[in-house]
Amino acid sequence: MHNTNLEKLTDYPFDRLRALLNGIDAPADKTPMIMSLGEPQHPSPALLAETVNKHADQWAKYPPIAGTQDLLNAIKDWLDQRYQLPANSIDAGQNIVAVSGTREALYMAGDIAIPPQKNGQQPVVLIPNPFYQVYIGAAMMSRAEPVYMSATPENGFLPDFDALDEATLKRTALAFLCTPSNPQGAVADLDYLTKAIELARKYDFVLAVDECYAEIYDQLPPPGGLEACQSLGKGFKNVLVFHSLSKRSNAPGLRSGFVAGDPDLIQKFKTLRNYGGASLPIPILAASAALWRDNNHVEVNRKLYRQKFDRADQILTGRFDHYRPQ
Repeated sequence: MHNTNLEKLTDYPFDRLRALLNGIDAPADKTPMIMSLGEPQHPSPALLAETVNKHADQWAKYPPIAGTQDLLNAIKDWLDQRYQLPANSIDAGQNIVAVSGTREALYMAGDIAIPPQKNGQQPVVLIPNPFYQVYIGAAMMSRAEPVYMSATPENGFLPDFDALDEATLKRTALAFLCTPSNPQGAVADLDYLTKAIELARKYDFVLAVDECYAEIYDQLPPPGGLEACQSLGKGFKNVLVFHSLSKRSNAPGLRSGFVAGDPDLIQKFKTLRNYGGASLPIPILAASAALWRDNNHVEVNRKLYRQKFDRADQILTGRFDHYRPQ
């Protein structure tokens, strides 16, 4: 016996890619460039290893599942600074939970947000297309119907919520939105975000804003879901945002991220993680706090990415519909 919903899941894309490339070897005189996982190629900041080593005596302790108070405070301070939030708008203990990478958290959003039925019918999960495979897993394993929202040049590479009919919206339990989007690099502005939040509140679904690429921008810092909530002036109801140190700090192996937003949903996250979440070891929690407090390495990272954008412009302008993403 097994959960038959697993049969609805396709192979993970990187597994398919490995199968396609199996048996194809790079020429002996060439160094292969591994492009399958989208791993950062810049080094992790020295601050990471220094902080982990400084707290090496903490490996023998069970870590708090929701994160240390120090980390939660560091995240709160970063959110306040990055999105210019009022000082008392976020409570570190009520509005934030640390997670073992945002892949785990995005998947768990389905467990938290999707009921057996929505308005007496099968619930719907709205998914931008192209999409991160985890969004599909969150929908399928909760027996929801995935509704794919094309993000194409015609709609600025962002899902068109205005195109949804009311019957679909009434069944919607969860909507994923990635901004800046992967792979297109499109940024949802404040107007777009506030309209999406208003729609989530009108039809009572959870808007999960995947902001994992928010610190890799060209010129202007992208706005975020919490910032949009503040512009509406009604707290963080129905909204969760997801952030990670993987791309911001070139530390995907750290598996460190957080979810912030609606305090009722954050409490449900904590409850679920108590049963099935992976705790971050205390040295990792300490390193995470240090990284969220340091913006110098992030600016260095952005400069390196800008150099890559400049080089891509030189090579690709006028070819393959190339454009410079925000």
